[in-house]
Amino acid sequence: VVVLSEVRGTPPSLWLAEELARLGLPHQRSSADPEQPAANTLLVASRWPVRRLGVRRGPEMPLRWLPVRVHAPRPFALGAMHIPNQVTGLKGGFHATVTDLARHWRSGPGMLVGDTNTGRTGLDEQSPVFGPNSEAWMLGLEAAGWHDAFRQLHGERREYTWYSPNAGNGFRLDQAFVHRSLLPSVRAVRHEWGREAGASSETRRDALSDHAALIVDFEG
Repeated sequence: VVVLSEVRGTPPSLWLAEELARLGLPHQRSSADPEQPAANTLLVASRWPVRRLGVRRGPEMPLRWLPVRVHAPRPFALGAMHIPNQVTGLKGGFHATVTDLARHWRSGPGMLVGDTNTGRTGLDEQSPVFGPNSEAWMLGLEAAGWHDAFRQLHGERREYTWYSPNAGNGFRLDQAFVHRSLLPSVRAVRHEWGREAGASSETRRDALSDHAALIVDFEG
């Protein structure tokens, strides 16, 4: 299952969706709005059938929130999200609704994943950016039974998934929060940067995207 942020209803994004289907991920759901084709949205592409998941709680931002159920051999729910930056004034409300959803979850094994623009203070940042609200949100999800998969396996290891184009400072902005019922199935979590086509050695970090891919492996 692949989750992409900042996908649009424009020809390049439509081509990308077609390529994912050609590569074996034909079951897709998107939060794109035909009336706003240039808006950043979400795409879930899967080997198995995917259905929209009706949830009573959750962010009321349909372009940035996409809950689905993946009908894999062991079905699970997946909440794809792209949380707004602090400067938008929308981040706090998004945090609050995700926390409310997490606390009242009754839909079995699941994962909340995406670009959260959030992290642990002093741990997921090379320079101070995250404040007490970010810290409280991360810890609140853990208290509600949703565990940061990377931290669960790697403790306080420092790795970053995005670097500021100006100062070059790194931040871990992308997370997968795994529900306690699914946590025992997590086998590996890693970050992987894209490479230029044909490159056999290290290349510039943003060759494919300015974010690293977050890869979570589950037991079959």
